[in-house]
Amino acid sequence: MASNTPEHPGAEGRDAAETPAKKKRRIDKYQGFLEEEKEFLSKCEQMESRTRKILKASYEKLSSFVGQKNLPDEIKYLKDHLSKLTEKTSLDPIYIGLFGSTGAGKTSLLNAILEKQFFLPVSGSASCTSCVVQIHTSRAESCEAKIHLLSNKEWRVEMENLLKLAEKYGDANGHNDDCDDDEGNDDEGKEAILKLRAIYGQNAETKSYEELLKAKPVINIPTSRCILLRGDEAKLSDKLDPYIRCQKNKDTGESDQDGDARLWPLIKKVEVTIPRPDVIPEGVVFVDIPGTGDFNDKRDQMWKESINACSVIWIINGMVRIQGGKVQEMLLAESIKAYQTGKCNDITLVVTKSDALNLEEYKSEHDAVLERNESVKLERRKEIMRKLQKELPSDSEILGKADLVYTVSAREYWQEKKLTKEDTEIPKLRDSIRKLYLKERKKLLMNYVTEAYVILSLAQNFRSTENLKNWRFQHNTLETFVMKEINELEKEVETCFAQIEEPLSDGVVMAKTSHQNIIDGILKRTRGRQGYHQTLKALCLKNGMYASRTDTRLDINNGLAQPIYEKINAIFGTIFRNQMGTQATLKSILETFRCIVQEKFKEDGKKCSTADSSRFDFLVQETNIILSALDREILKRKAEVYHSLLHSIQDDLQPYYEAAGKVRGTGAYQKMHNIIEKNIDMEVKHGMFEWAALCMKNKLRRLKVEIAVGLQVDFSNMLKLAFSQKEKLAETLPDLQNEYKEIKGIYNKLHENAFK
Repeated sequence: MASNTPEHPGAEGRDAAETPAKKKRRIDKYQGFLEEEKEFLSKCEQMESRTRKILKASYEKLSSFVGQKNLPDEIKYLKDHLSKLTEKTSLDPIYIGLFGSTGAGKTSLLNAILEKQFFLPVSGSASCTSCVVQIHTSRAESCEAKIHLLSNKEWRVEMENLLKLAEKYGDANGHNDDCDDDEGNDDEGKEAILKLRAIYGQNAETKSYEELLKAKPVINIPTSRCILLRGDEAKLSDKLDPYIRCQKNKDTGESDQDGDARLWPLIKKVEVTIPRPDVIPEGVVFVDIPGTGDFNDKRDQMWKESINACSVIWIINGMVRIQGGKVQEMLLAESIKAYQTGKCNDITLVVTKSDALNLEEYKSEHDAVLERNESVKLERRKEIMRKLQKELPSDSEILGKADLVYTVSAREYWQEKKLTKEDTEIPKLRDSIRKLYLKERKKLLMNYVTEAYVILSLAQNFRSTENLKNWRFQHNTLETFVMKEINELEKEVETCFAQIEEPLSDGVVMAKTSHQNIIDGILKRTRGRQGYHQTLKALCLKNGMYASRTDTRLDINNGLAQPIYEKINAIFGTIFRNQMGTQATLKSILETFRCIVQEKFKEDGKKCSTADSSRFDFLVQETNIILSALDREILKRKAEVYHSLLHSIQDDLQPYYEAAGKVRGTGAYQKMHNIIEKNIDMEVKHGMFEWAALCMKNKLRRLKVEIAVGLQVDFSNMLKLAFSQKEKLAETLPDLQNEYKEIKGIYNKLHENAFK
C-alpha cells in the first residue's frame, strides 16, 4: 500500500534542515534536569561505562586464555555471564500509563507533556480505536510507527462473535423477529455492524460466517499484519491519523475516510517511536490505555497487560466529567488492582481541561480557575483516599503521597490566556517523571554493578587452591546451615499466608448473602430493557465480562467475587507489599532470611585469608541476586493468586454463559436472564464461593513450596560454584585480580551515602 511506504525524500530533506537541533540534543543529553541531577546522571554514566569496559576486557582476556573447546562447566558459566552482562542495558523502560475514556483529554495531555502540540491526532468527537497506543522516546533522529493488526486467526474469532451480535440487531431499521420489541436498539449491535462493514462493505452483517470467510475484504490487509510508517513528526502525525482517530458514519456504517482508515476493527496495538524531547528522560514509555478494555479477547488481554506493566498510572478525567461516577470508580478500581498485583507503585488522578470555567463574578478568571482547581483537588483527594484506605494496608507508601491529584490544562499550556505554564501543572507532572527516572536509574545501575561484582568475585574464587579439604568441609557446613534457614523460612511463609484465611472465610459468607443483589444490579434494568438485550448477549459470549464503549466495564464474575475481595484486599496487600513492613509481610520474611545467611557468610569470610575473601564476596552478592530474582517471580505470581477467585467463578459459570449465548427467538432476553440467574443460584448452593476460596489457598500453598524449593536449588548451586576449587581449573583461568578490585571499588562507591 502506498501509504505504508516511508517518504524518504521528504524525510531526508527535513533531516538536513534539522542538523543544528540534532547536534544540540547530543551536546546536552540531560537538558531538563537540575544541575545537581545532571552531575548525578553523569556519574552514573561514567560508572556504567567503566563497568562495561571492565566486563568486556575480562571476557576477552578469558576467551583468549582458555580457548573455545572442551571448556569446564565453570568456565562456560563465567563466559556466558560475562557476555550477557557486557550486552545488558542498565536502564529498563519506565512505563507510565494514561488511563481514561475517550474524550478525557489523554492525547492532548500527552502532546503537552512531550512538548509537541500537534503530534498525536486528537480525537475530538471522533470514535477512537480501542487499542493500546505506546509512545517510546529514544535517541533515534526520526519518527517511526508500527501498526500491529489482529492475526487472521484472531480476527476470525472476533468476526464470529460480531455476527452473533449483529444478527440480533436486525436490518438497517433495527427490526428482527428474534428480538423482543423493546430490545432492538443497542450500541453493541451497531458497533458489531460497523466493524463488519468496515472490512467487508455494506450488508456484511447479513452474510453467514462461512460466507465472510470466503469473501474478499474491501480493503487491502497486509500479509505481515503490521504496517510500518516513517517520516518527520509532521508527516508521521498525518499518517497516524486514520489509525488512532477513525471517523465513522453511524448511518451507513461506512468510514468517513477511505483506504487504511477502514482497518480500525483490525488494529491491535500502535507503537510510536520519536526522538527524545528535551523535557523527557530517555527510556520513558507513555501508554495510552483505553478506559474500559475491548470486546476482542486479544486487545482486552493487551489492555490488562498494559495496566499491570506500568510503574505509574495516571487516571485521566476531564473537569467537565469529574462528577461521572461509574467510569471513574472503575478506572480507580482497576488501578488499585494493578497496585496490588502488578508493577504499579504509584497512582495519580489527573483532572484535564482545568481551564473550563467562566465566572463573571470574579475580577480575574485566572484566580477563579486556580481557586476552583484547589477545591477540586481537595474534594477528589478525599474521595480517592477513602477508597485507597479501604483497599490497601494502612502503612502503604501511596497513602502518604502529597500530590495525589493534579489539575492540568493542555490548551492553556500552549495559549497562556488564563493560566501560566506553571499553573497548568504540566511542568509538575514532568517533575514527577524526572524524579522517578532518577530513582530507577540509580537502582538499576546498582543492580548492574552488583552482578558484575558477583561474576568477577567468582572468577577470583576459581583461581584459589588453598586448603581444598577444609573448603569441602566448609561447603557442607554452610549448606547445612542454609537449608536449615530455608526450612525456617518456609514455616514463616506458611504463617504469613495463613493471615488471609479468616478474611477469606468472612468474604465467602458475605458473597453468599449478597450475590442475588449483585446479579440484579447487573442483569436487571429499572427503566426497561431497551438496548440491553445485546449487552447481555455480549456478556454471555465473553464468559461474563464485556467491555462496552458506551457503558462501564461489565463483569459478572468480578461482581460476584467483589465481596470476598473487599474482605481480603487489605491483608493481601500487607502480605505482598513491595515496601518493608512488619514480619507479617513476605518481603520482611525474605529480608530476615537474607540478613541471617549473609551475616553467616561474612563471619566465615573474616576467618579466611585475604586471597580467598572473593569467595565470600560472591556468596553475599549472589544471595542478593537470587532474592531479587525471587522478588520478580513473586511479583508475577501474586497476580495469579489474586485473580484465582475470579477465574474459579468464571470456570464454574462458563457452561451457563455458553448456553445463554445460544438462545434465540422471542423472549430471548428473559430466557438468557433466567439461565444465568438460576444457575448462579444453584452453583452458590453447591459451594462455588467456597471452592474459589480453596483455589486461592491452594495457590498460596503452591507458592510457598515453590519459594522454598527454588531457594534450596539456587543456594545449593551457588555453594557448589563457590567451593568448586580444582588445581586444573585454577591453572586454566587468567588473573582477573585488577578487574575484580576495580569493580569492587565502583560497588563500594555506589553504596556510599555520599553518592546521591
